[in-house]
Formats: sequence, structure tokens, C-alpha cells
Amino acid sequence: MTTIYLVRHGQASFGAESYDKLSPNGELQAKVLGQYLDKILKEAPYVVVGSMQRHQQTANIALAESFPDSNLVTDSAWDEFNHQQVFAQYDPRFNQPHLLKQDVEQENSPREYLAKIFEGAIGRWTDGEYHHEYDESWPDFKNRVETALQNLCDELAKTKPRYAVVFTSGGVISVAVGKLLELNPGRTFALNWAVANTSFTTLRLVGNEPQLLSLNEHHYLKAEDPALLTWI
Repeated sequence: MTTIYLVRHGQASFGAESYDKLSPNGELQAKVLGQYLDKILKEAPYVVVGSMQRHQQTANIALAESFPDSNLVTDSAWDEFNHQQVFAQYDPRFNQPHLLKQDVEQENSPREYLAKIFEGAIGRWTDGEYHHEYDESWPDFKNRVETALQNLCDELAKTKPRYAVVFTSGGVISVAVGKLLELNPGRTFALNWAVANTSFTTLRLVGNEPQLLSLNEHHYLKAEDPALLTWI
């Protein structure tokens, strides 16, 4: 029976011109993740990686600590939605990432403030009235992720590896879990906000059907150093 690990990337570069690059803390998270995978996986996994830089960096750093000879299957179907566009369509000012970071840093409760913006931006994106204003609409993103998950499960049902590890993003993981738990968009993206960097969510494959085993496991990071735990 195959266990699938859906791994969120390490901390990226929030507020920088390019978000899609691990921060120094993100690199350390990925290294600690790899050391933990080396302890819990008894053999080399089947590895799938989204095409984004932060996915690739997280995978390469983690696997260097655990299974350096792994073959990586890159699949853009596991890429995150365009969060910058989703924020900018909610408030055009946020088309400049540094302005969003600036606003967040001025708040007494930065995470609470960002959560409020996130909720509003996601609410607009998932509202059927505005689907035409995005390069990838909410229904298209949801369908892409659900198809990627089913295609992976079909492949694993044939090859039957003991483990599979997918390096992806929080939005993707949330949609996959939302599908399994039949969540509405609001509850799906409430999960997204809670998924920690380099946390993993595990699925068990029964035939070619995935079943949720665990969500957002990040205890290994806290055990190493509580300061490693981040969500943005």
C-alpha cells in the first residue's frame, strides 16, 4: 500500500520582487525536512515536483539529505495558483509585492491583517462573477489539482511504490484535501492559511483512491527549533 506525502515548499521570499525563491530560513526548513524524511521513509520514494523554483529548491535540498539518487518527475500541474494576481485583482496596489509587505509590517497583528486580505482576495477569486478576470479561474485551478491527484494515484496504483513524495504548495494541498473531505471553497482556503512551510499531509492509496491519513504535520520542525515554524 502506497503512502503519499504532499509537502509544502519551504518559506519563500514574501514581499520581494520574486516570491518564488526560498528564503535562508526556507532553505534550512528544507534541510531539516530531508533529515526527517531520511528517518521515517524506509526506502527511496517516487518523487514528483511542481515546476516552480521554490518547489524545485525544496525538493533538491531535502533529497540531498535523504535520497540523493532520486529521480524527480517535474509536473507543472502541481504548481500554485497565481497568488500575486489574486491579490492584485482584489486591490490593484498589491500588484507591487513590496507594498503589500510594507502594509503588513506596519500592522500590530501582521498575520491577522494578512489573513483578512487573503480571505477577501480568495473570496473574490472563487466568486463566479469574476472568473473571467483571472488567467486561471478558480474552477480551472480546482480541476487542475484534482486531475493531477487522480493521475498520480492511477500511476501509483500501477507501479505500487511504498512511498510517494510530492513537493508543491499550500493552495494545491488544500484543494486536494478539500476534494477528499468535500469542503466548500471557504473551508478549503481556511486550510490553506493553516498549512505550514515544509509541513506534509499524508494520504493512503487504496486501489487508486486516496484516503486522508494526516494533515499539516510539522511537529518535526518544532522539535528541531520552534523558530523554524512559519506559514508565509
